[in-house]
Amino acid sequence: MRTTRALAATALAVAVMALTVGVASAHVTIDPSSVPQGTGDATLTIRVPNESDAASTVTVKVQLPQDHPIAAVRPQELPGWTSTVEMTKLATPITTDDGTITDVASTITWTGGKIPPGEFEAFPILASGFPTGTDTLTFKAIQTYDNGDIVSWIEVTDPSNPNPEHPAPTIALTAAVAEPGGATATTTPGAASPSSAQATAAPTTENASSDDSTRTLAIAGLIVAVVGLAAAAVAIMVARRKPTPGGRSGTPRPS
Repeated sequence: MRTTRALAATALAVAVMALTVGVASAHVTIDPSSVPQGTGDATLTIRVPNESDAASTVTVKVQLPQDHPIAAVRPQELPGWTSTVEMTKLATPITTDDGTITDVASTITWTGGKIPPGEFEAFPILASGFPTGTDTLTFKAIQTYDNGDIVSWIEVTDPSNPNPEHPAPTIALTAAVAEPGGATATTTPGAASPSSAQATAAPTTENASSDDSTRTLAIAGLIVAVVGLAAAAVAIMVARRKPTPGGRSGTPRPS
């Protein structure tokens, strides 16, 4: 009897864990996950899911890295959304092929649109002039819902907090790729130039693939949950019907 009850409890636990898989994976993320240091131009896509069951996301604010700033950013125009870029003066100017940069973007805020429950929005930005001297760029994000709730995706992953509840989106800066002849590659595959920013409205293939993976994970979790609940129900039924010493079943029969 104890063994059967233990199996039932285990099955229920597995089902609950499976049901949380899809929710736990719904974080604010940024694609691509890495670019070479010193990259000239690349399109970064910030993907924001709505984790609320009843409220819509109405404001998304992204804080751009300031310790190792990107020389220039340009958000892509999205239907229904208005983007606002705030600038800040650098303590140490950046020297680029286009000259000296003394002011860079500190935040980008999108307002006016809505991300309904169960949906997500992709916010592309054209980033020019990636820094060197660091291997990670952090883009802290603030998500505001129309019911007043605010979710801050600002937690940094480190050894003391390896799995934060609301991790800040990050990208890795890999070593610069040397081209034949000793030159260094400065543009990642698929990167857009400022004149072609409007051509990146649709999510990239990598984004679509990532979305499919998330959906597949959620469906798989739901299937496992259903199987787990069914196993728990069977185990409980068996426990109730298992004969007790003396030949009588665990459930008294009516007299």
